[in-house]
Amino acid sequence: MTTVRELLKWKGSKVSSIHPDATVFEAVEKMADQDIGSLAVIDGEKLVGIIAERHYARKVVLKGKRSAETPVRDIMEDVIAVRPEQSVEECMAIMTERRIRHLPVLEGEQLIGIISIGDLVKSIISNQKFIISQLEHYIHGEGYVDFAQH
Repeated sequence: MTTVRELLKWKGSKVSSIHPDATVFEAVEKMADQDIGSLAVIDGEKLVGIIAERHYARKVVLKGKRSAETPVRDIMEDVIAVRPEQSVEECMAIMTERRIRHLPVLEGEQLIGIISIGDLVKSIISNQKFIISQLEHYIHGEGYVDFAQH
């Protein structure tokens, strides 16, 4: 089973953030500039929420609010975070159950990354391709495969 820590090793742990008093316009602009779908909302050193493009669409656009006047704190979601030792499968279950697409990764109180549903899907597909490839090698008599080294 792949852990979140392993996933962050290949994905990277760069986290983009914004202050809760920033405007939603600033948040959406930052996400667009960086080609990302979410931002950690940080107040001082503390993770206080997360804002994603869907929050903008549902809580600003559909409510008729103005993004240049609405602070991030008004539309951010509460933090649902995972730990680095959790498995990709556990994270997929959390995202499915909670209907969320991004999970901050906390080690203690420190934010060390954010994973998306896309990251999890890529990881699962990669692992499945590896297993299929190794089984094909085994079936065709190309030798023993040590799955523990993947």
